[in-house]
Amino acid sequence: MIQHPAFAVEPWAVREHTLHLDVLAQTESVFALSNGHIGLRGNLDEGEPHGQPGTYLNSVYELRPLPYAEAGYGYPESGQTVVNVTNGKLIRLMVDDEPFDVRYGTLHEHERVLDLRAGTLTRRAHWSSPTGTEVRVTSTRLVSFTHRAVAAIHYEVEPVGRPCGVVVQSELVANETVAYETGDPRAAAVLESPLVLEENTPAKEGVAIMVHSTRVSRLRVAAAMCHDIDGPEGTRVDADGAHDVSRVTIATRLKPGQKLRLVKFFSYGWSAKRSRPAMHDQVVAALAAARLAGWEGLLAEQRRFLEEFWAGADVELDGDPEVQQAVRFGLFHLVQASARLENRPIPGKGLTGSGYDGHAFWDTEMFVLPVLTYTYPRAAADALAWRQSILPKAQKRATQLGFSGAAFPWRTINGEECSGYWPAGTAAFHINADIADAVVRYVDATKDTSFERSTGLPLLAATARLWCALGHHDAQGRYRIDGVTGPDEYSAVADDNVYTNLMAEQNLREAAEAASRHFELAQRLGITLDEIATWRDAAASMYVPYDERLGVHCQSEGFTRHATWDFEGTRPEQYPLLLHFPYFDLYRKQVVKQADLVLALHLRGGAFTPEEKLRDFAYYEAITVRDSSLSACTQAVMAAEVGALDLAHAYLGEAALMDLADLEHNTMDGVHMASLAGAWIALVCGFGGMRAGGGHICFAPKLPPGITRLAFRLRYRGRLLRVGVTPASTTYRLLSGPPMTLTHHGHRFSIDGRPVTHPTVKVSPPEVSIRQPPGREPAPRQIP
Repeated sequence: MIQHPAFAVEPWAVREHTLHLDVLAQTESVFALSNGHIGLRGNLDEGEPHGQPGTYLNSVYELRPLPYAEAGYGYPESGQTVVNVTNGKLIRLMVDDEPFDVRYGTLHEHERVLDLRAGTLTRRAHWSSPTGTEVRVTSTRLVSFTHRAVAAIHYEVEPVGRPCGVVVQSELVANETVAYETGDPRAAAVLESPLVLEENTPAKEGVAIMVHSTRVSRLRVAAAMCHDIDGPEGTRVDADGAHDVSRVTIATRLKPGQKLRLVKFFSYGWSAKRSRPAMHDQVVAALAAARLAGWEGLLAEQRRFLEEFWAGADVELDGDPEVQQAVRFGLFHLVQASARLENRPIPGKGLTGSGYDGHAFWDTEMFVLPVLTYTYPRAAADALAWRQSILPKAQKRATQLGFSGAAFPWRTINGEECSGYWPAGTAAFHINADIADAVVRYVDATKDTSFERSTGLPLLAATARLWCALGHHDAQGRYRIDGVTGPDEYSAVADDNVYTNLMAEQNLREAAEAASRHFELAQRLGITLDEIATWRDAAASMYVPYDERLGVHCQSEGFTRHATWDFEGTRPEQYPLLLHFPYFDLYRKQVVKQADLVLALHLRGGAFTPEEKLRDFAYYEAITVRDSSLSACTQAVMAAEVGALDLAHAYLGEAALMDLADLEHNTMDGVHMASLAGAWIALVCGFGGMRAGGGHICFAPKLPPGITRLAFRLRYRGRLLRVGVTPASTTYRLLSGPPMTLTHHGHRFSIDGRPVTHPTVKVSPPEVSIRQPPGREPAPRQIP
């Protein structure tokens, strides 16, 4: 964890009162700004010092070879790595010939504030140069939610005590050196000089433009900047540029009471097909629109966008102010990652860092999209439209592997598989069912029939076809899926993973239902009545392994017969296990990296009895080490469901504070999008007990002793609903939309414009002992 109080605890902002260079890389991720198209790490305006510079455009990548000691059929030949594109954040400052650098001189004050309602990052610094000249510097940065291609910075310098000469250099810089050392194999591959210059037009008529292309992937990237400058009489402005730098220099002399102000507008675009002149014109046009709106206009649009978002997404919490801040921080990063997706993926780190090489994984569909579906459904539709756009590549991959249907990639940017380790990549076919689950959830929550026809049915059919190619009926008529990897990455190539089988069962059943609803369209996709019957038959006979001796479900066939990992003999510094033990040893033992069977308890809860859920949860708690940030939120949900409310609260804290406290020690590579989403999931699905499906939404609210009030908003089928929970009662309010029917702890009731209140059910603690592996217990919440 971050060992000093890096951030103040407040409900609507993340504030750093003092600059801590030892955690600079982590704060760059936390303070990152994005809109789903552009991502700017929270680097200091002057560029140095930095942990990791980063400016990203969604889906701009470079190809790199994947080396194999021994090549094999079907291995991906190349990987994709996100590219640090042209940096438009840079604003360097010279004060009486001394560069503003926080490592030199005296930094009297330094504050950075991420405003979750304004959508801005503001920085205030009071600095004395080594020669004693004092200045105050204030900058406010935004990445526009309403202008897809635009970012802007309002920058202000004023002298303190005596006059001084000031020179500001505003730059576009490509091919920055990105070098930091890490022993973590999950960290991004570092690419040197990935951009090839095609155009560098220094500022003419106030606009500077640079166009590059990537060396191997041949993607064209354009960036442009212009400025509005307000300075004393005699302020001089010059422009120059060469190679990978374009620069506007502003020089003036300031007296006490005078300020130099500038607004820097910068824009980005990229394409695999458009020409250099077209890209040039595209970013110039984006700047024109930004200047027309102006700085104040961009600020106002930003706030209006977020007001609408928070109206349908906010979560209120009394009793745990750290989690209150963290859940809003998480929701803010989710909307940043998805606001302007427009058929692009949501990477595991969003656009906040180069971790995981910028790849998208299954956790988008299973953690991020559930939150967006009920809070910002348009973004969920965009993310699934991207999955449809890469469907031809997934179908080609399935054919290469000898299967029908589609085999979606385990990790990717452009739709092609780039995992070089097939047991954890290719064999993790559950990603197909995860995509199908996201489709079903979105259609249920929105009744978007047009989406179901255009996007949903093609995805459901292609994924269902893979299960028919992978599975088979055994001699007893049970449908089995052998040799797959489930969510737990400490198990691989196992038979009948329960999570995979149950999610595949849902995939097959829902594909059959959707094809029957839209049979004419299904016929155009080549779906026949016989194929629909085959899907239904496979779903109806899906095998779910169960250990009668122990009275628990097996994570996969035979899993509960494996030797148990030596938890007592594992030292604290040997976690995460994947960095200290061979996978071969992990695969042979009962040790779970992240919720797998327990994730099935949450997502396919109807397939288990309450008694089975309790026994299964207790059994897998004792062998789950949470070496993945994906686990805590699911464990929180199920702990709440079985009545272990203090444990659920502890897991909620872990999920919510994953990045603000740097619990995994890798926030420097970017924030953990799935864990940020997990804070909402733990609160709404855990303590709110929310489950939805079949056109109906149910709640089973309960609160741990430390939380005295929980309120959340969500969208469902054209309604905006607010649920307020206290230990005594739960109140449901329909804020907009037609009347609807809800369920409260099994009791169905109708709601219209008037609030409806029911008692909050008191939950008894579970009678079964629930424990974790030694030293892997979540930290109890210490409530002030």
